[in-house]
Amino acid sequence: MTTTDDSDFRARIRQSFDRQGAMATIGAELTRVEPAMVEIELPFDPKLTQQHGLLHAGVISTALETAGTYAACTTVAADVSLLTIEFKVNLMSPGRGERFLFRAEITKPGSTIIVADGRAYAISDGPAKLIASMTATMMVIRGREDIVG
Repeated sequence: MTTTDDSDFRARIRQSFDRQGAMATIGAELTRVEPAMVEIELPFDPKLTQQHGLLHAGVISTALETAGTYAACTTVAADVSLLTIEFKVNLMSPGRGERFLFRAEITKPGSTIIVADGRAYAISDGPAKLIASMTATMMVIRGREDIVG
């Protein structure tokens, strides 16, 4: 897996994540940044549930897409930005847990298009339970003043 030669990509990604209003709104935390892999964690919050008290599919999708995009960021230069152009989420089990882990890894790095696969897990007592999977495609953006980092 080819990754960026940006020696401080972790700091760059953490700074970008900290500017994300959506992640702050849902209480998500960037917990791991590795070459071609990112993890985001989220505590259970009743404000993020649907009518049955389960973590809302939109919240699951948001966190998985964000993890995928930041995993892709680890594979590109610091002057490149990314925009998601497509994603599909499969919901496999109810979003019931004390915490949630969203892990994304790069399936196909590239200079124009990058593909990531992600998994969402509910964490409580016992082993983590797979609740969703995602495949996302990101487009590499260069030279746009309105889309930076």
